[in-house]
Amino acid sequence: MSSVDTNNASVDEIIHEQKDGFKISDYVGPAVTFGLFIAIWYIISGIVLPEHKRFLLPTPHEVIDEGFLVWRTGERRGLQPILVSLWDSAKIALIGLTITIVLGMTLAVIMSTRRWLERATWPFLVAVQSAPILALTPLIRALIDGTQTQRLLVVVLISIFPIVSNTLFGLLSAEKSQHELFTLQGASRWVRLSKLQFPAALPNIFVGFRISAGLAVIGAVVGDFYFREGGVVGIGAIIQLYRNRLWGPELIASILLASALGLVVFLFFGWLSRVAIGKWHTTNRGQ
Repeated sequence: MSSVDTNNASVDEIIHEQKDGFKISDYVGPAVTFGLFIAIWYIISGIVLPEHKRFLLPTPHEVIDEGFLVWRTGERRGLQPILVSLWDSAKIALIGLTITIVLGMTLAVIMSTRRWLERATWPFLVAVQSAPILALTPLIRALIDGTQTQRLLVVVLISIFPIVSNTLFGLLSAEKSQHELFTLQGASRWVRLSKLQFPAALPNIFVGFRISAGLAVIGAVVGDFYFREGGVVGIGAIIQLYRNRLWGPELIASILLASALGLVVFLFFGWLSRVAIGKWHTTNRGQ
């Protein structure tokens, strides 16, 4: 083997290792960002805020000590009631997201079959996406019975648009030459959808899943604020309770855990995307 071939092979190996191997930069960046976030938090809570307002934004170590390390002290204080409420919101978010995925993908498939269906449906989808959900809460409460159903509806309304739009875009993105090949083979509409359009749409579909996953958590928290019966349920309801009682550490701990829930669901669909479509698409580059 010539020296040129040897050098090319070495370069290929280095590139391969850089793509698939361990990268320190993948971890240094998030660590630095997290450190800056904690530093800014300390500056705001300990220096910028006037002393009489610092109870509204306790320092990170106070949040850890009183919000995370105390299991339960008195009524609704401590980590245990926060986790119970978080689990209730997580169930609503996941059930609502499942309903949204089924409805959104079904609607996108129907819209992809006829252009007039697409044009007739888009204005209503945009209206749902643009409507202020807080303004709709009195109407939802008046028309629909059952707290759980009301909360699920809020999740669906908030998270359905990205799934429909991304799935539809993916289904319509298959190349014209490939459609012509299926036409020459006399493929049925179902074969064309399952063998051509749906595989081509997978990257876009998972982008929609990841966006809607975060929106589903937001919808669950919003539903907690406005739809509950009896005792406190859901992380949004307990956030409102802590805000009313000015329990700063518990309030910040609840907000952080709600954000962590959205992050976990987002990362799960990112992992599922890599499993389903591998590394052949640009949406998974470098992962």
